[in-house]
Amino acid sequence: MLLSTRITRCLALPTSTTATLQDIASNQPNGIAKVILKRGKTQLFRDGSPMVYSGSVDRIIGRPPPKTGDIVLVADGTQTPIGWGLYNSFSMFCVRLMQLEEEVSGDPSCALNVEKLLETRIDAAIKLRKNLGIPSANTNAYRLINSEGDRLSGLIIDVFGDLAVIASSAAWVEKYKQPIKKCINGFNVVKSIIWRSSTEILKEEGLDLADLDQEDLSESPERVKVVENGISYMVSLDGQKTGFYADQRENRQFISTISDGQKVLDMCCYTGGFALNAARSHALNVTGVDTSSPALELANHNIVLNNLDPGRISFLKQDATVFMKNAASRNEVWDIVIMDPPKLAPRRKVLQSASGMYRNLNSLAMRLTKPGGFLMTCSCSGAMTQSGQFLPVLQGAAAMAGRKITVLRQGGAACDHPIDPSYPEGAYLSNILLRVV
Repeated sequence: MLLSTRITRCLALPTSTTATLQDIASNQPNGIAKVILKRGKTQLFRDGSPMVYSGSVDRIIGRPPPKTGDIVLVADGTQTPIGWGLYNSFSMFCVRLMQLEEEVSGDPSCALNVEKLLETRIDAAIKLRKNLGIPSANTNAYRLINSEGDRLSGLIIDVFGDLAVIASSAAWVEKYKQPIKKCINGFNVVKSIIWRSSTEILKEEGLDLADLDQEDLSESPERVKVVENGISYMVSLDGQKTGFYADQRENRQFISTISDGQKVLDMCCYTGGFALNAARSHALNVTGVDTSSPALELANHNIVLNNLDPGRISFLKQDATVFMKNAASRNEVWDIVIMDPPKLAPRRKVLQSASGMYRNLNSLAMRLTKPGGFLMTCSCSGAMTQSGQFLPVLQGAAAMAGRKITVLRQGGAACDHPIDPSYPEGAYLSNILLRVV
């Protein structure tokens, strides 16, 4: 059993298959407000898009009006509910839809009940990862909940061994903090939890950060050891995001299949994920470059953890552009170059300037790639990935470098990062393998 027996009993309760959201809502003692959609907007959300933008709302029916975190019905112009969700009076995301009417009619046990819905969705996420073979003896660092991809918008949970790091980026997640933790504590793999609130995003959600329930993290470990594809990593829990980028797991694994006997350069290497995979797979020589001293400290520690020859793998602290310009001036080239910069386009409005940065970085990386060699280049900017402009940017970079490129492989986030096709905004990672001639 994946969660507590209480969850199983909850899901097994006999229910009526004829109940509707309207029926269930009418039995609520305090009533449920209705968010009425504008004409022409209903089908988008019937098709599963989870984020109801304020511009899609015609009016709200209910007195007193709903408060942030309240359960509301989402209805069409005839006031017929199409689903229910959680309201936010401050955010551009007016409602995060949690369940559609047709789901309620089939099984009303979770209707208008966030705690039961959390149990059901988290249990489903655990079973999905198990079916994907995660965790395993070779990999115990993975994503358990991927926000909209697991139909819990605003909630991210990464698991590192027996530790869960919960990243909150929605007001409703903060409101239901204890039920979420209770569900994760019922997952028998997890022994401890760290809660990480995304403060800048929560400001946009209208939360007063002084009111956030800040936990005492003094008992939490600063670092934890994990294994991915048979390679050991030390993860800093004070690091970026949840501490480890499990989304690149399958792309790192691919690098290991083409590195034997090759000279490899890992730009923006962070704690050495790609570099370690190359070195473990008998690359002739591996160089990693990053500007973060804490990340490089972990990268060097990871060399020792994996008993790798320090004569064949090294990490340098230097700005990526400076390093590549200097290397190009010395006519240095590598068989394989990996370019995985941080998010350069956090917002769509900066996409044009970010495109220039991606073009310049990749043009330099192509100059350092041996003719006929490989460049694996990445963008973790959702705005870039969703724009469809990454490949044209790379074509522009090739023209700047005086090189020609062909696309050999296109990848994204690992399979434990599911994406809901009705919410394509959930796709953020692009990973493209190029042959550079």
